[in-house]
Formats: sequence, C-alpha cells, structure tokens
Amino acid sequence: MFARDSRYRKASPFRFAAGEPVVFAGVRPRPIEPATGVVEHVLRSWERLDQLAQYYYNDPRKWWRILDANPDLLYAGELAGEEQAGRIILIPRAEEGG
Repeated sequence: MFARDSRYRKASPFRFAAGEPVVFAGVRPRPIEPATGVVEHVLRSWERLDQLAQYYYNDPRKWWRILDANPDLLYAGELAGEEQAGRIILIPRAEEGG
C-alpha cells in the first residue's frame, strides 16, 4: 500500500468490526518510535522545521522527524512567531534506529 521507504509502512490497516459499514479504507496512526541521537536546539523566531531539517539533515523534507521527536507540538505551525524564540526542541537522528 505504501512505498517501502514510507514512514507509514508500519501503520496497520484500519479494520471495522463485523457488521459495521465500511466508511473509508485507511490506516491507523503510524507508530512513533522514541527519538534517538537527540541534540537540543534553541529556536529563533524566524526558524521553520523545513529550514532546521535542511540544516541538520541536508533534506528539508525530513521536517517530520523533528516534529515526531517533540510530541508536545501539535503541528509545525506552532513553532512560528516571536513567542517561540528561546524554546528548546529536540533534533533526532535523520534515520530511525542506529
């Protein structure tokens, strides 16, 4: 269903109980492993997750690794703005494991 390098490859299919109508064919939330090889980063007011991913991983598309490592954040937009300056977030390894 997903590409073998997809971060959703370990997500299980959503199954309905017997007799329930199928509303949609989807997957359950993907498991989020604890972050490994973490460094702390102090945010500046202008920084975005894609910029941090570019800096730490040389790939702006890996912004989701940083978001996964900081479960207290609901979404990437929470980091924007002056009120987040000075906040410490965790930066995990670019790849899971290792």
